[in-house]
Amino acid sequence: MDDESNAYLGTGWGFPPTFEKKARSVRLVSAEDDIRESLQILLSTNLGERVMQPNYGCNLQDLLFESLSPTVASNIKELVRTAILYYEPRIRLNKLDIQQGISDRQNPSAVNEADAQGLIQIIVDCTIISTNSRFNFVYPFYLQEGSGN
Repeated sequence: MDDESNAYLGTGWGFPPTFEKKARSVRLVSAEDDIRESLQILLSTNLGERVMQPNYGCNLQDLLFESLSPTVASNIKELVRTAILYYEPRIRLNKLDIQQGISDRQNPSAVNEADAQGLIQIIVDCTIISTNSRFNFVYPFYLQEGSGN
């Protein structure tokens, strides 16, 4: 990627914030890593959680303890689609999928069923606008609190 594309994609603080003692600075992330971490923060933030931007976030926590019905799946997709549309201008959403449980195509026997219980994966397939390159992001969300590690 050239410097102009990287400049548009941005550089921001890593998440969670980490300080490098030797360099006396904060760990920064750039380009696709910055987009990935921005999406992680966006989907993890509840509406109203940010005082200066009360509409920032996704409110997925409101769906905790819900069964994954077609209505709930549609609601999740709409929440994610709207959040990305308004707060992640560097990408264009191509496809949004919801997958129940964990899939490990390379080693299916490695999947622990207890870990998969209550888990949905929100799969974001998008294009980075400035570079016209495809980008995928998978956000794990537990519908049943306490199911994750």
